[in-house]
Amino acid sequence: PFQYSIHRLDEDGTLTHKEFLHTQNSNPGLPLIKQLVEDIGEKGTVLVWYESFEKGRNEELGLMFPEYAQQMKQLNERIVDLMVPFASGWFVDKDFFGSASIKKVFPVLISEISYKKLHIKEGGTASRVWKETFLEGENTDQRDKIAEDLLAYCGLDTLAMVQLFEFLRTEVS
Repeated sequence: PFQYSIHRLDEDGTLTHKEFLHTQNSNPGLPLIKQLVEDIGEKGTVLVWYESFEKGRNEELGLMFPEYAQQMKQLNERIVDLMVPFASGWFVDKDFFGSASIKKVFPVLISEISYKKLHIKEGGTASRVWKETFLEGENTDQRDKIAEDLLAYCGLDTLAMVQLFEFLRTEVS
């Protein structure tokens, strides 16, 4: 892991955004985990999309940095997968085309914001571009723009989850 975005929704409706992007030619693990532990706090539900992936990265970080293993374990115990209502067929729309991907679900249910205008639109591209730019030293003249694009992509993923959570909460009520 080299990046994260957190949109924290408090009980009073306050939405706070925290983010991290490692831009050095070094192992991103320790700086990321230190900042994540500080930013995410010790209580509250952590909504993710595709739980097994997110928990797997947290477990890997705990193995790489044993001093944080317990915190990563506790974080994983707080995780709830927002993809479940869609992957389980509890909420279906023909325009999902049988997919539970956030890239398919989000634009159907929330049309005000879109991935279409982003330069980086999916995780595989984000990983490749980050590696090429920050580890392999390519794209030196575009580093700032690429960092901005990576932050925008990751930030939209978590903002999409907040909006989908609110959508479901409204629909279920």
